[in-house]
Amino acid sequence: MPSALEQLKAFTTVVADTGDFERMRQFLPQDATTNPSLILKAAQQSNYQALVDQVKAAHPGMKTAELVDYILVAFGLEILKIVPGRVSTEVDARLSFDTAGTIAKGKHLISLYESHGIKRERILIKLAGTWEGIEAAKALETEGIHCNMTLLFSLVQAAACGAANAKLISPFVGRITDWFKVKLGSQWSDASHTGANDPGVLSVKRIYQYYKHFGIKTEIMGASFRNTSQILELAGCDLLTISPELLAELQKSDQLVSRKLLEKSESSAEIAMLKLDESSFRLELNNDAMATEKLAEGIRNFCIDTEKLESLLS
Repeated sequence: MPSALEQLKAFTTVVADTGDFERMRQFLPQDATTNPSLILKAAQQSNYQALVDQVKAAHPGMKTAELVDYILVAFGLEILKIVPGRVSTEVDARLSFDTAGTIAKGKHLISLYESHGIKRERILIKLAGTWEGIEAAKALETEGIHCNMTLLFSLVQAAACGAANAKLISPFVGRITDWFKVKLGSQWSDASHTGANDPGVLSVKRIYQYYKHFGIKTEIMGASFRNTSQILELAGCDLLTISPELLAELQKSDQLVSRKLLEKSESSAEIAMLKLDESSFRLELNNDAMATEKLAEGIRNFCIDTEKLESLLS
C-alpha cells in the first residue's frame, strides 16, 4: 500500500517547508518554502558552513543586512537543484509596513536569482499579509514577480490577497490552533477541537471555499502544521507546505488518505464577497483578535531571527 505521503500527493501538491535542502531530497517535493527562521536554523548547521563561508568570501566588506539577501538566495539556488518547481524566499520582515521598500527588496531578490540564470517563474517572493505587503504584491505581480503571501490568519487577509492577484497565499494552521488552545484554556477539548473541527483547519477550509466560489485564481497553500492530522484534513488543498519531520511521519504511515476539500460545497451559496479598501481591511483585521495578535507576533519573530542571522554572518 502506498504511504500516506504518496496518497496525499494524488490530491495536493506537496511542498517542503525547510532551509535544510539536503534533508528534503528523500521526500521528492514539488516546491519548497523558506523563511528567516528556517534559514537561520540551517545556516547554523555544520554541513552548511561551507556555503555560508562561500557567500561571505564572495562579498568581502558587504554590510550584513545586505549579505542576508545573498545567503537567502544561495540556499534558494541549492533548493532549486532539488525541486522541479519553485522556491519561496522571504523579504525582510522589517519591511512589513513599507510598501516601497518591499517592492524594491522583491525586485532585488529576483535580480539576484536571474543573475544566476534562474527564471522568475521559479521564484515566489514571500511577503507578510499586511496592507502594505498586499499592495506591494499587487505592484510586483504586474511585473511578473510572483508573490507568496505569508503570516496569513484570516479570510479578510485572504480576500485582499486574491483581489491583488497574488500568485499564492500561505494560510497558517498550527499557529491559529495554538491561539485558540490558549484562549479556551480548560474549555479546550481534543475531542471537539481537533480533526475536522481544528480551528486552523476550519480557517483554511473557509478560505478555500471562498476562493473557489468566486473563481479566485490565487493558489492556496496550507502552512504551519503541528501534526499530520491537520495536514490530512486539508487533503485536496492546492498545496500544503510541510516540515521534514511531518513529511517523515507521513512517509512512514500507511493510513488511508481521502480528499477532504472539494471545490463545491453545500455552504457555498451562503458566501458573501468582501469588498475591501485600506480602511475596511484594517478595521476587519483589527476586529479579529487572533489574526491581529498572530500577525504581529509572526512579524516580530521573523525580525528577531533576521537580526540573529545578521549577527551570525558578522
